[in-house]
Amino acid sequence: QVQLVESGGGLVQPGGSLRLSCAASGFIFRLSDMGWYRQAPGAQRELVASITTDGRTNYADSVRGRLTISRDNVKDTVDLQLNSLKPEDTAVYYCNAKAFRLWGQGTQVVVSS
Repeated sequence: QVQLVESGGGLVQPGGSLRLSCAASGFIFRLSDMGWYRQAPGAQRELVASITTDGRTNYADSVRGRLTISRDNVKDTVDLQLNSLKPEDTAVYYCNAKAFRLWGQGTQVVVSS
């Protein structure tokens, strides 16, 4: 089955950390650039981090220095480490496989005291 499945979301206090994971199946993972997007209530979906097939990364200005994207082409996973979280990071986070135009179902992150 061709799919992306995210996990790791939850409720965290400001300043805390979370690690999101996206597991890919049913396609050749190493052939696709991967991205993490997020969508806050009432807002458009935005790209927060991406990683190319050869490991080059890019980040949105709003998260640079706090989020880290990584991939494992053996396990077919792409992770997003979120540190120093702020209330404005609250959103549903989605994994994307660019080459295959594939999206996961999303995982909710809530940053609140």
